Amino acid sequence: MGASTDVTTPADSVTFANIEDAALRLDGIANRTPVMTSRTLDALTSAQVFLKCENFQRVGAFKFRGAYNAISRLSDAEKRRGVITYSSGNHAQAVALVGRLLGVRTVIVMPENAPAIKRAATEGYGAQIVYYNPDESDRKSLAETLADEQGFTVLPPYDHPHVLAGQGTAALELLQDVSNLDLLLVCCGGGGLLSGCAIATKGMSPATQVIGIEPELADDGARSFRTGQLHAVYNPPTIADGTRTPSLGPDYTFPLILRYVDDMRTVSEAAIKEAVRFAFYRLKLVVEPSGALGLAARLSRAVVANGQRVGVIVSGGNIDAEVMTLILNEAG
Repeated sequence: MGASTDVTTPADSVTFANIEDAALRLDGIANRTPVMTSRTLDALTSAQVFLKCENFQRVGAFKFRGAYNAISRLSDAEKRRGVITYSSGNHAQAVALVGRLLGVRTVIVMPENAPAIKRAATEGYGAQIVYYNPDESDRKSLAETLADEQGFTVLPPYDHPHVLAGQGTAALELLQDVSNLDLLLVCCGGGGLLSGCAIATKGMSPATQVIGIEPELADDGARSFRTGQLHAVYNPPTIADGTRTPSLGPDYTFPLILRYVDDMRTVSEAAIKEAVRFAFYRLKLVVEPSGALGLAARLSRAVVANGQRVGVIVSGGNIDAEVMTLILNEAG
């Protein structure tokens, strides 16, 4: 007898239908963020570039999509017990806001060195923050211990099927608004946005190449992609704080990236800062370093796409004033 046909492997655990379902759930709740273009950017990069501006999403980042898709699906009993997660900032804010919208208690395990703007916003949305020293403690283990003690549901920031399906709706919307993209550039930390967007892209436009972009200093995803083995980089010293996750998610995002993503590239710290400056001065956009990775890949020619139509997911705009001042004042 052959193998059972209803056995699901991690690589096909999330499908295009799940992305479409998430889009229906988010309709009227999440912002449908704008797609912006720039003749200057096109001229500089010798391509047509379409920026999907998730810095205009609720909480200022794409993370709202996944958090709402996941928390809204919890049972009434799970909602009463509350949700705990671990995050350096954007997922924390998203979970906190969704908790407030749905009346769910939220607890966030957050590093002591998380950006102040993200800490303040998370508290402002009503979440309880549990701080930890990333050099001394493991955030996932701490969250799981607290969940065992107090009955919370753990909602990982990226390695979760409903979270990454929600994130994929960003690419779904982009491809509904812009046809015939040759490339889609997506920043990568833990891989939730990248895997979700890759699934959405291959479901809508199979010929579009999906390329994940990481900082050179946090290249665990690129190494994992090229070797087929999961690599980790702990506490990388990159300015792109949203990519300081140690590795791709072993259960979902890593196998899904191997299946759906076409390539991975890296960009330097200098290129990231230049992209933030370019977005601010030339595009009039406030973009955090993690959100500027795709733009950095085009401006630095880490991804060459002469004459092509290129989509870029600008993942967020939550940047501390001190960090922005440092970047803007630094010579290019």
